[in-house]
Amino acid sequence: MQISKPSEESEDESVDLLILGAGWTSTFLIPLLKREQIKYAATTRDGRDGTIQFRFDPSSSDTGPFEALPLAETVLITFPLQGEGQAKHLVRMYESTHNKPGSSKLYFIQLGATSIWTAPKWQDESSPYERTDSRAIAEDELMACSEGAVLNLAGLYGNARQPRDWIDRVVKSKSDLKGKGALHVIHGEDVARAIVALHRNFTPKKRWLLTDMHVYDWWDLAQDWAIQTLRRVESGVDRVGISSTKAERQKELLNWVGELMVEEGVKALPRDTSALGRALDGRGFWKTMGIWPTQGRIR
Repeated sequence: MQISKPSEESEDESVDLLILGAGWTSTFLIPLLKREQIKYAATTRDGRDGTIQFRFDPSSSDTGPFEALPLAETVLITFPLQGEGQAKHLVRMYESTHNKPGSSKLYFIQLGATSIWTAPKWQDESSPYERTDSRAIAEDELMACSEGAVLNLAGLYGNARQPRDWIDRVVKSKSDLKGKGALHVIHGEDVARAIVALHRNFTPKKRWLLTDMHVYDWWDLAQDWAIQTLRRVESGVDRVGISSTKAERQKELLNWVGELMVEEGVKALPRDTSALGRALDGRGFWKTMGIWPTQGRIR
């Protein structure tokens, strides 16, 4: 996919949306911007695929990298800002190089993570969060210095990034599985839709919690994914692609889930949400924007 600069003739041409850091999210966002005819520009560290080469250095006062960026109505920051000073520095550097007479108010959107909400109960965007978290500090600073908005994203998935592939990374033992409660995710397609919605209906100084409005049970998912894999093996589908070691691993996961249900007195899956620890209420953003997630449940 080609990601183009705003104009072949001039990098000073204004755009509707500037993506600082065209990574995984942009593979969903840029096609949507094209379909919606939203004029955009995007940056990468190396300027690949026709993007603008840009690397944010929070310790540098060199205006050159910012001068190469186009004027935008909305600036989307996809990379994490950390601690005090970084958000203010980025905003001031961009504003100082793009403060043109008659230009409209600049909007900044920061993509963050839902990990700043840690209490083991239901939480939404208005709930208390870890204010000492380095990313939360930077997000608060962005909202204070630019009246920017923040989209705190649940676990990202889509295309090659699939939650079922995470199980081997997060569950190494039965004890690991025992400690797993809720999983919250958001598909890249819905992240892109949320960014466009916020660009069009900006909410100054507002932090949002973004999920697909489901609370998944890790035990339920582990059991379901193991069964699906073993069925493919037994039916001869993908028998070559699934090693005997992987098949044994799925049987092990099935046994662990069953044993834990007996040991913990869980009569059926999925477990009740109240038993899963932290649960995220993602309704607020979608209700405010008048749209809803479109990707359904993870499989």
